[in-house]
Amino acid sequence: MKATLTGWRELGPASRHFEFEAADWDGVFTPGQFLSLTANIGEDEITRAYSIASPPDGNRFGLCANLVPNGRFSPWLFSRSAGDQVECKGPYGTFTPKSTASDSILVATGTGIAPFRSFLGGSPKNPALAGNCTLIFGTRHESGLLYDDEWRALERSRANFAYWPTLTRPDEGWNGRTGRVQPHVMRALGERSDVDVCICGLRDMVDDLRSQLRAAGLDRRRIVYERYD
Repeated sequence: MKATLTGWRELGPASRHFEFEAADWDGVFTPGQFLSLTANIGEDEITRAYSIASPPDGNRFGLCANLVPNGRFSPWLFSRSAGDQVECKGPYGTFTPKSTASDSILVATGTGIAPFRSFLGGSPKNPALAGNCTLIFGTRHESGLLYDDEWRALERSRANFAYWPTLTRPDEGWNGRTGRVQPHVMRALGERSDVDVCICGLRDMVDDLRSQLRAAGLDRRRIVYERYD
């Protein structure tokens, strides 16, 4: 399908949220799935996968991307203007909630936050995840907390949602959590074994956290993950 870029906004240093509309797509997908974008750049056809960073909304969808230094696809994407088109395929992927009713812990680093914007979509009265939910989001600096204003607003409007941002390189004025996400996840889990844990981020973090969760006795069937290099 061909999708038309309708606009974009800055999320942080070298990070953007892009909005698209695809006239020939029915908009059916499961929160957590991704789309493959393809472009002819120079003499090469290049394809990259991006998680859908928006709840189902007809034939409209959002994507979150970083501008990769010396990359090939992301500079092309960041140079697009409203009205430009891009070739898309999908949706694909199985990184989806195990149960919409279970309590859950969502864990993200960097742009791994993108699919959780889809997980948590919907109104406060009809959210995609209905159980108690804690979102633990780790970045180096406060400026890297993508969609931070939305998560804070959701925490104020939804009684059973908690937002735990944590920074590994905080500025002096930061009064929130610090360090990597793993110890915060284990603290949020406590002694419980009836919680779904969904993890999205860099491979090392995902693998380490999965090992810790299994060592703590959490059934592997309750751990859903997506990792990238």
